[in-house]
Amino acid sequence: MQYIAYMQITNDQILNMMPPQFGLFGLLFAFMNRLQAAGDSFYEEITCKQWFLLACMNLYSKEAPTANDLAETMGCSRQNVKEILNALVKKEILVLKQDDNDKRKQRIYLTTKQKRLAKKYQNKEMDFLKLLYKDISEKEIRSVFKIISKMEKNLMETEVAS
Repeated sequence: MQYIAYMQITNDQILNMMPPQFGLFGLLFAFMNRLQAAGDSFYEEITCKQWFLLACMNLYSKEAPTANDLAETMGCSRQNVKEILNALVKKEILVLKQDDNDKRKQRIYLTTKQKRLAKKYQNKEMDFLKLLYKDISEKEIRSVFKIISKMEKNLMETEVAS
């Protein structure tokens, strides 16, 4: 019986095998898959996407967001946000309440259960971030943030044009 040895291709080898634009494009996908898998195994009660929605909720300090607000912030469809919201409401982590001024809108609020969950994982999250950003300077993080923000802006311009 013959065994085929599979060689792990490194990121540096990928950059030597193809133009860097293609390599980075693929690396972003692979990284997001690994990050989502890590996030899904990190929490017992919620998925990585549910965590991301909850993290985005913290950006709205003046007024509770709507599903449309969160969809825009998260960069996904309203339908996708509604699925995540429904799961979190079912788990009693969020509640939806009708807007006082516009009865067509539903505002999204965090519950005390969510606050307990956040407290439960606070130290573990900090440890994970330390591991994730190990040997990466704040300057490098800001640089990557700017680059991905530019790429996102380009994508948004493409969506408007089509």
